[in-house]
Amino acid sequence: MFMDILFIPIIIVGVILLLILGILLMWKRVPQDKAVVITGLKKRVISGGGGLVVPLLERSDIISLENMKIEVRTDSALTEQGVDIRADGVAVLKVKSDMESILSAVEQFNMGTEKATIEFIKDTAKDVLEGKLREIISKMSVEEIYRDREKFASQVQEVAALDLAEMGLEIKAFTIRDINDDNGYLIALGKSRIAEVKRDAQIAEAEASKETKVKTAEANRQGEQARLISETQIAEASKEKELKVQSYRKDQETEKAKADLAYEIEASKVQQEVEKEKMQVQIVRKQKEIELAEQEALRREKELEATIKKQSDAEKYSAIKKAEVDKYRELQDAEVSAEAIRLKGKATAEARREEGMAEVEIIRERGKAEAEAMMKKAEAFKQYNDAAITQMIIEKLPEIAKAVADPLSKTEKIVIVDSGSGAGKGAAKVSGYVTDIIASLPETVNALTGVDLKQILKGKDLGALVPNDKTGDEA
Repeated sequence: MFMDILFIPIIIVGVILLLILGILLMWKRVPQDKAVVITGLKKRVISGGGGLVVPLLERSDIISLENMKIEVRTDSALTEQGVDIRADGVAVLKVKSDMESILSAVEQFNMGTEKATIEFIKDTAKDVLEGKLREIISKMSVEEIYRDREKFASQVQEVAALDLAEMGLEIKAFTIRDINDDNGYLIALGKSRIAEVKRDAQIAEAEASKETKVKTAEANRQGEQARLISETQIAEASKEKELKVQSYRKDQETEKAKADLAYEIEASKVQQEVEKEKMQVQIVRKQKEIELAEQEALRREKELEATIKKQSDAEKYSAIKKAEVDKYRELQDAEVSAEAIRLKGKATAEARREEGMAEVEIIRERGKAEAEAMMKKAEAFKQYNDAAITQMIIEKLPEIAKAVADPLSKTEKIVIVDSGSGAGKGAAKVSGYVTDIIASLPETVNALTGVDLKQILKGKDLGALVPNDKTGDEA
């Protein structure tokens, strides 16, 4: 009994250990890059985890979820133009991670082992890609394939992806590695392209050189323009400075001229005042001279009255002297008036002042000369005797006769109307007319001056020198 009780715990422990060992043996652990498809009791997929697989009742198939690299190559693929080319590409694909795609891939590609399954997937995918590659090549030209590989690869990837997706596969990448042909078509196309590229390069280089030259010329032009603008601005500044200097000098000269003119005007005013004072002095002096002349005339008149024997001679001489004094006074008054006019003209206009002064000086000198001449004549007349007076009259007779006969000398034509009753005949009377006129001169002189030439020449009447009353009154 005791032994039965002792074996019960051992049995229980053994069963538990067997259960644990069984669970461990049935537990299936799957890494992240793998997937296990369990079929039997219940179809399920385990990836990146673990699960129980009942032996004999369930089956597990493993498939890789890693990327698979496939090299694709086409030989003698005809393009749209019928050109035979070769295209080499590389595709990267994998089994999609969703449960439906994994089940589809296992269903189509399971070879019992993981490695065999992978190889089968690669072969199948390669065949699909090469077929699709040929399909796309037949729809494109060599130039399009050669020049736009990315477009070519993307079209292959698009059409192949649909078929591969039904197999639970997806294309991660597809690249065209090489395109070639056995006929030299691509080489010729390359040469043309090379030539085109070289041409474009040369054109680009020429354009660049041209642009460089244009920009250089433009830079030079702008530099020259900037230099000219700078020089122009400098010239304008210099010109403006010169104009300001000239304007400043002009203002200075104008102000100086105004100052000089003001000084000259002031000096002229002062000079006019001085001249006015001088003229006042001269006027006073002239007045004094006139007074002295009057006094001298009175003195001489008194002296003449004392020395002349006859009253008539004294009156005659007095009248003559008075006339001389009056004439002298008039001359002096005229001179004073002329001086006053000259002073007034000088105050109003400097130019007319000079002219007025000249005229006044001429009048004054002429008056003085005439006055002095008359005074000298008067002095001389005082000393003259009858013989001297007679001599003077006789000396003037030829001039009188010449004055009488002079009109006849200027006569171009004389018409004589004669009845023949006279003593002379025709033209002979013309000379008689002249003789008669000259013979009447003594009477004419006596009538005009009161001097009887006949008596003087006879020497009988010395009193004939004294003018008659009528003549004296007229004088």
